[in-house]
Amino acid sequence: MANEVNNTTVKRPRKKKSMLIPSLISLFMLLFVSFSYYAYQIVFEGNVDTKGREVYVLIPTGATYEQAMDSVEASGVIVDRLSLRFMSKLMDYDKLVKPGRYKLEDGWNNRQLIGVLRLGEQTPLNLTFSNVRLRSQLAAKLATEVEASEQELDSLLHDAAYLETLGFDTTNIVSMFIPNTYEVYWTTTAPELMQRMKTEYDKFWTAERKAKADELGLTPQQVSTLASIVQAETIKNDEKPRVAGVYLNRLKRGMLLQADPTVVFAVGDFSIRRVLNKHLVHDSPYNTYKYKGLPPGPINVPLISSIDAVLNPEKHNYLYFCAKDDFSGYHAFAATVAEHQANARRFHRALNERNIMK
Repeated sequence: MANEVNNTTVKRPRKKKSMLIPSLISLFMLLFVSFSYYAYQIVFEGNVDTKGREVYVLIPTGATYEQAMDSVEASGVIVDRLSLRFMSKLMDYDKLVKPGRYKLEDGWNNRQLIGVLRLGEQTPLNLTFSNVRLRSQLAAKLATEVEASEQELDSLLHDAAYLETLGFDTTNIVSMFIPNTYEVYWTTTAPELMQRMKTEYDKFWTAERKAKADELGLTPQQVSTLASIVQAETIKNDEKPRVAGVYLNRLKRGMLLQADPTVVFAVGDFSIRRVLNKHLVHDSPYNTYKYKGLPPGPINVPLISSIDAVLNPEKHNYLYFCAKDDFSGYHAFAATVAEHQANARRFHRALNERNIMK
């Protein structure tokens, strides 16, 4: 009996072992399949859901890995943040953070997203600027487009020694900025942006444009200054060559330009709707009612249409113009003071009638 009991006790553990091995194998297989599937998801399954929107991530110069990942996650388009971080570590992104502006494409998987970030494959942006009057406004506008700060840009725009290396000074530097659309990277520095604008300026001023300026007896920078006045006088592109012709006629005759927009610029109060006698006596080289010739520099950043209007002026004998009495935005032109005064009376009469009707 003792032997039978002993034999029974010895066989039971063997049965447990034989049942445990298949269970462990099954568990291992389940874990392996689960891990493989999760690994597949981490690497190959889409983890960016933009919901049809254009989504960009800005990673500043000097950003740490955590700051970069926070920026990506803050975009709100990452489906599984944990898997993204896991993949970023596998791909050593924590050691390869590069600044830039990156567009996140819908359906990207983690490998694609991290691959773009670690290689620094930035998405360029279209830099545009218009309706700019002052250097400070120009710096502020550019700073909204690129990483360079407003202070950095403004400092260069006021640095006389630096501007001299570009062929400009503090009064005419805005003429270097030709309003157009330029493809740049967000990480463009302030000096890089200035040099890029100088390159574009040189491209714009072709031999043909320079020859036309020379025929007028003006330098390219003087053309931009006159173009800024023309632009301030009329918003009608088809009228700009005629307005340019008026001012060129006055310059040839040695007359005062008497351009109201230059007075407003000189006073510095851009809320002025009507220039009065008290404004006309303001002492400034920009006051063309007091000083002959062109002011020291542009009173705004002139558009290409304004520059080309000066280079291709309408030939006529007009010396004066005022707003038309139909309030169309166009002007009535005159060759004599008497004609101009008659035009002005018609406009003021129409203005008074309109105010009465109101």
